[in-house]
Amino acid sequence: MTLTAEHTAAPDLLDRLLNIQPGTHLHAVRHARDKVASATQGSQDLFFDPALANNLSLNERLWVAYYAARLTPNPTLTAHYLEQLQTVGVDKILLATVDSGFIDKLGDSRLTAILHFTRTLIESPVHGDQTALVALQHEGLSTAEIVVLAQLIAFLSYQVRLAAGLGALLSAGAAQ
Repeated sequence: MTLTAEHTAAPDLLDRLLNIQPGTHLHAVRHARDKVASATQGSQDLFFDPALANNLSLNERLWVAYYAARLTPNPTLTAHYLEQLQTVGVDKILLATVDSGFIDKLGDSRLTAILHFTRTLIESPVHGDQTALVALQHEGLSTAEIVVLAQLIAFLSYQVRLAAGLGALLSAGAAQ
């Protein structure tokens, strides 16, 4: 396959985190259909826009991203989302509780429900059923918040798999 168009926009999150450099074969392949990379970055920008109105707080969205990346696991994205959490002021006790896997002991029933739902969709999506949705409603999440949460988890699932695939190609020497 011959790639003639060169991508010239600023590096997106995955290019930056994985150090995919312009001019490399992997960069050219990844940006051959630039609208895919642009849409991926557009979703990233949308889901983590502090101004996203009438939905989950930025803090909750960052906890979902961190937890999803940690569960998958994807160390690169886990570190990125931890850094983002630290930027907004992560509670170290809350972080230690999440890292220990004892999310039932968070002391925040809403965040606990959100992270339970995240774990369900990451580890066993078939169990993201009505019972799981009712648990979120019980904690006060609106329909709009539940929809955004499910979309965010789906995006994160895509993002961690894309990062893993790109990372594997980098390890195999595809970046030259």
